[in-house]
Amino acid sequence: MNEQDYAIEVRNITKHFKLYTDRGTELKERLLFQKRNHYEVRQVLGGISFNVRRGEAVGLIGHNGCGKSTTLKLLTKIMYPDSGEIIMRGRVSSLIELGAGFHPDMSGRENIYTNASIFGLTKKEIDARLHDIIAFSELEEFIDNPIRTYSSGMYMRLAFSVAINVDADILLIDEILAVGDTNFQTKCFNRLREMKAKGMTIIIVTHDLSTIEKFCERSIWLNDGQIVKEGRSPEVVDAYFNFMNQKRLEEEAAPAPEPEPEETPEEEAPAEETPAEAPAEEAPPAEEPQTAENGVDYSANRFGLKYIEITRARMLNSAGKDVRILRTGEPLRIEMDYRIHKPLDEYVFGFGFYTLDGECLYGNNTQIDRMRVATDRKTGMIAVEIPSLPLLKGQYILNVAVVDKDGTPMDFYRNYTDFEVISDDRSTGYLQVPHQWRTET
Repeated sequence: MNEQDYAIEVRNITKHFKLYTDRGTELKERLLFQKRNHYEVRQVLGGISFNVRRGEAVGLIGHNGCGKSTTLKLLTKIMYPDSGEIIMRGRVSSLIELGAGFHPDMSGRENIYTNASIFGLTKKEIDARLHDIIAFSELEEFIDNPIRTYSSGMYMRLAFSVAINVDADILLIDEILAVGDTNFQTKCFNRLREMKAKGMTIIIVTHDLSTIEKFCERSIWLNDGQIVKEGRSPEVVDAYFNFMNQKRLEEEAAPAPEPEPEETPEEEAPAEETPAEAPAEEAPPAEEPQTAENGVDYSANRFGLKYIEITRARMLNSAGKDVRILRTGEPLRIEMDYRIHKPLDEYVFGFGFYTLDGECLYGNNTQIDRMRVATDRKTGMIAVEIPSLPLLKGQYILNVAVVDKDGTPMDFYRNYTDFEVISDDRSTGYLQVPHQWRTET
């Protein structure tokens, strides 16, 4: 391919920054406390190279601090590399920082002229585009107000409207589309698609992987200032997704602290009497404790008659380790240690998975599964094994409980622990549903 077919060429660029530990802000401080001006040199980019073809949309992905935004600032020439070469062919427009180049005391209209002139437009060219810029931003009634009165969403609308109306050959975007309402984001992406179809070269830095997959044919994954993978967006995104999942698992060096069990002294065990009837389901929370005839406070986080109590619960992964980070599709074993203070004919153990908002995703107990738990021992452990965890990526809550055969709570532990699920499954929602696509002719 002829080099003129490339809109952007990045050749072995490096960039380092000085990180001061305690630097004085004034000249007097720097002179009097020179020893404080210690710094370390940190490499942000370590010799990366890539090319972008004309009319191509490329996504830069990676975790915070990997060098994405620095790369974009080097492309805009906000800063320059320590070594290497960057070749940009054509007029460049950028959305790097919200409201960059805007003066807070000037009106929106005045800032359009100022900002557009930074991109190289003459006053005559700005005059010709002014109506389109204001119309796209949807700020007609506010355009003559000082932009210090604008919200962040209004800032973004104005900045984006200017950037897409300068007839640029290359557009650089850094997370700017995360601001604003859903309708305006959709409007922005539709305009970007139009510009891309007309041959504009676009580079987007974002943590929104779905945006990268939908909009960018190609992606570049940066990690610690190096290119880890470059190629078709779905392949690069999947590799990055798997890497971040594994990293999240490795970050959990030790299991989360267990809740302290609430010991019930033997002499305070409940008297030998039959518990009163209680509803099978827990009552909704109330401002004042809801206390039934049996003395149970259903508004508490943990409630019950304590004839039996759960002394500890564990979530074990496929390696048998008690963890709070699990993976979709892997085996899960939930264990509950218990102590019986008063034997009854039957005790029912249960568990439930909940969202952080308290929505029940799944619940089950030994009574539903026709399993009878022996109560002739003072202590014991019961476990439920889930061959394949169906929860998708997200944060969840585990509830554990033991009730009598009529549903009277003995030890109902609401919000026992929170846990996180990581997943290679890109489906939306909460649950993984096994499926297979087929085509028929």
